[in-house]
Amino acid sequence: MHNTDSRFPFSMKVKEIPESLYQTLKLRYGTRYGPGSSSKPQVPVVVSLTTIEPRLRLVDLVIRSLLTQSVAPKKILLWIHESLLTKLPPRLTSLQNEIFEIRPTPLHCSHKKLIHSLEAYPSERIITCDDDLMYRPQWLQRLYEESERYPRAVIGNQTRTIRTDAQGNFLPYEQWPVDLPEQDASPWVLPIGAEGVLYPPGSLNPLYSRDDLFLKLAPKADDLWFKSMSLLNGTVCRPASNSGKKGIPIMGSQKFSLKHENIKKDLNSVQWRQLVDHFDLRKFLSHE
Repeated sequence: MHNTDSRFPFSMKVKEIPESLYQTLKLRYGTRYGPGSSSKPQVPVVVSLTTIEPRLRLVDLVIRSLLTQSVAPKKILLWIHESLLTKLPPRLTSLQNEIFEIRPTPLHCSHKKLIHSLEAYPSERIITCDDDLMYRPQWLQRLYEESERYPRAVIGNQTRTIRTDAQGNFLPYEQWPVDLPEQDASPWVLPIGAEGVLYPPGSLNPLYSRDDLFLKLAPKADDLWFKSMSLLNGTVCRPASNSGKKGIPIMGSQKFSLKHENIKKDLNSVQWRQLVDHFDLRKFLSHE
């Protein structure tokens, strides 16, 4: 999450506004979008994301930032609830080509950003990203290069480190430190979806698609659900060592966010405890 300034209603820092405005104008009006990206080298990665109705007018900026990366992904998949198919703005639908596709799903929850792509492309590396950031041109290349170094790891550009107290009880989610500079690969690393997470093939337990479970245990915390699935599969998670500059927030996008609700009500801690108890995750978390 980006730090907020209470004086500004879009949950952005005031100093972020000029860059956000500049990048918005550049992506919408200063860049040509051809039918393909044949002139760029392609990397064997699928980029997957989802969005909600209030952000439909803005999510084209995310897609444009993905289409103008220094390398081209194999696919960009935007998963939307099936009820939104008739509400898509032309500036989004016009971007569809052989790389970018919009696909419907009956799911409302944010978990849809990954589970359907895992099913559709089980042999590919899949990178999830958020729908409220414009990603910098080297973002995809950097994550891909990191996965070449650590092909079996789930890699996050932004992470938290799970923490317990002296008695072994999990601390509240907001007390889990963000982006520890000395943090290496560890069962305690929690990749955060906002800045991008790469999942190698077979990294998650087959239970990842069980909507009866994730809607019960972690309905508003897809990061925690996918972390649990990596623990059950014995897959290590690690922070990216070459993440570069963070993405640029999109003005207006933060007015509609589950993240604020999760933090305000400490729902992440509740959902994490439910996952830990249901799957007995403590046995996968060895103290270092």
